[in-house]
Amino acid sequence: MNDTNTTNMPEELSIVNSQLSILFSYFPALSEKQKEQFKALYELYADWNSKINVISRKDIENLYLHHILHSLGIAKMLTLKPGTSVMDIGTGGGFPGIPLAILFPETQFHLVDSIGKKIKVGQAVADVIGLQSITFRHCRGEEEKGLFDFVVSRAVMPLADLVKIVKKNILKKQQSALPNGLICLKGGELQHEILPFKNKAVILDLKDYFKEDYFETKKVVYVPL
Repeated sequence: MNDTNTTNMPEELSIVNSQLSILFSYFPALSEKQKEQFKALYELYADWNSKINVISRKDIENLYLHHILHSLGIAKMLTLKPGTSVMDIGTGGGFPGIPLAILFPETQFHLVDSIGKKIKVGQAVADVIGLQSITFRHCRGEEEKGLFDFVVSRAVMPLADLVKIVKKNILKKQQSALPNGLICLKGGELQHEILPFKNKAVILDLKDYFKEDYFETKKVVYVPL
């Protein structure tokens, strides 16, 4: 790991461990392997973040709350069945794809981002923690032609723009209880953004599932495609 000894600061370690406990309390059915994979993420991302900025450096100590637990909010909309395929568009350093791939190890994930160095970080993290059902591609969303049951994203762009890009990537054959489509993490006021999809979009308020203040304005938006 890096020479800054990021994880040796007692106060920061205390915050990190507290957040990890919160994460585990919301997902009590995690196996020991999954817990170990989640535990490994802080040191890995702290190390990579010192070289390639994939998370705000001021926010790295909030990794488990602001990035990992937030990513797992998608699981409150849909439990991914074994064999389901999911593309994470604009994944950055691997969010929400890597936390979801830990939670759903029998789902196939494909993580895409237009910035190569961010894909490098995600790939390296996935390799170290031993994620098997995950692939990465450095490209723009418009270039990705693969077909998937669902596309996920985390505040990448306005909903209408995202739908235009990913509708070509949605499989017609359905295998989940929820029709195939787009599931994205959004924050703040969505009334205007959701207008073109108001008759079919479903919105979950994460504050109804996670009690921490951070989730007060966080939402999961699902649009069948």
